[in-house]
Amino acid sequence: MKKVGRYGEFGGQYVPETLMNAVHELEAAYEKYSKDAEFNAELKRLYHEYANRPSMLYFAKRMTEDLGGAKIYLKREDLNHTGAHKINNVLGQILLAQRMGKKRIIAETGAGQHGVATATAAALFNMKCEIYMGVKDMERQALNVFRMRLLGAEVTGVDSGTGTLKDAVNEAMRDWCTNVKDTYYLIGSTMGPHPYPMMVRNFQKVIGQEIRRQLQEREGKLPDCIVACVGGGSNAMGAFYEFIPEKTVRLVGAEAAGKGVDTALHAATITKGTPGIFHGMKSLFLQNEEGQIMPVYSISAGLDYPGVGPEHAELARSGRAQYVAITDDEAVSAFEYLSKMEGIIPAIESSHAIAAAMRIAPTMKKDQILVINLSGRGDKDVASIAKYQGVQINE
Repeated sequence: MKKVGRYGEFGGQYVPETLMNAVHELEAAYEKYSKDAEFNAELKRLYHEYANRPSMLYFAKRMTEDLGGAKIYLKREDLNHTGAHKINNVLGQILLAQRMGKKRIIAETGAGQHGVATATAAALFNMKCEIYMGVKDMERQALNVFRMRLLGAEVTGVDSGTGTLKDAVNEAMRDWCTNVKDTYYLIGSTMGPHPYPMMVRNFQKVIGQEIRRQLQEREGKLPDCIVACVGGGSNAMGAFYEFIPEKTVRLVGAEAAGKGVDTALHAATITKGTPGIFHGMKSLFLQNEEGQIMPVYSISAGLDYPGVGPEHAELARSGRAQYVAITDDEAVSAFEYLSKMEGIIPAIESSHAIAAAMRIAPTMKKDQILVINLSGRGDKDVASIAKYQGVQINE
């Protein structure tokens, strides 16, 4: 019998006793409202009227011709309100928080896109909002920090550890433990204790549902391959989930190899990680022999997490999905490539998926279709890419 909240050996609810009641309360609320017609109708309305869904499926003609293999489509999550896929999950969870009677929203963020989406929805629903963000990520993503504060959120810098996403999650968890009665922790990826991985995936699966419907209208067939970047894994699970039963559809996740997987400077969790327990879940993590979580690195603030969502860990273990490691240099090249080839500036996270597709597409036949989930737009990354390339720009 399949256990709820488990993906093979991965998943579960590994939280302190002080949070177990909160996790069970959330589980019960999601179970109730996910089946509620009024809740789902309101979420559907918000997707359409506020988030700008359905997002466009764009045929990348010049990229297709240049790479000389599969026909390439981009799922344009970058065109959503707030500029990324994150808004899909945030709207679902904030509706849930409202129905649970919570007055305050907290969240973690790496690249700042989840933080911006959370601050946006909190403003819309007139709720207090505090975002935890590593100080290193705040430097890299100063534009998004300003956007969050503009939207009325309090942004709290976290200088412990490496000052990145892992540490922001730690602080958000501590806050939740202390303020569990009135506070809702709005996790941004398919990670954490059950029901978060399932819940976030279900709020993001609209991506894959739209890909199926849009491709049937355009091409009359399923995609042959779907590529998405993977940090915690929400945009990829959103794109993949609809197609997991479709064995003819190849699923490829692109994770951050940083300076290379043979160095200490990467965040390639599936490529180099081992099973462990952290942040409330059993999954794959980059850790030492004693089980201590290792520092990670990526040019992408949204991908430098030392673990991955448990459903991705199981998809990798079972072989249903493949995961490839993309270096900083490859991601930056892909960032430039899509900008010049299609006039679309992708997020540096999404650029990892572009780079993976640039490897894969030429190996495919011309009558095959490859879909890249373009999870976010690259405005936030322009300054850091310029710095990476040694270009001076006036901010």
